[in-house]
Amino acid sequence: MLGDLKNSQIEHVLYSQVIGRIGCHADGVTYVVPITYAYDGTYIYGHTKEGMKISIMRKNPNICFEVDIIDTMSNWRSVIAWGEFEELKTAEEREVAMDKLLDRILPIMTGETTVQHAMRDSHEKHIDAMQGVVYRIKLTKKTGRYEKHS
Repeated sequence: MLGDLKNSQIEHVLYSQVIGRIGCHADGVTYVVPITYAYDGTYIYGHTKEGMKISIMRKNPNICFEVDIIDTMSNWRSVIAWGEFEELKTAEEREVAMDKLLDRILPIMTGETTVQHAMRDSHEKHIDAMQGVVYRIKLTKKTGRYEKHS
């Protein structure tokens, strides 16, 4: 059976995952890239190095975000959302965003080698040590689909 996810199911998918995909477009180039994220009910939070994704989103902040849960090829849930990119520049904004990311991601890290040095910093002043771009995407529209076979 194919169907549409209810709003509560869409929210569950967004909250439960940590890997999603951003779709962005500027200057005739469309770019889709996976990201690690945290979701708080309004925003998708992310952290990255300078690169193509950030360059494109600075030019055109309108993005698409996709995340899915795939149990089997005939049992899956998928959410597509649209929103607006915002780069977080102040220490306070960066700290709030990084706290959300670290709270979500660190508990599922599987080993010492998966935790990058910039994210560790002995739990002290991690924002001061954090390099790169911290951003959030305010989700403005969300849809979801599923397929379920017994």
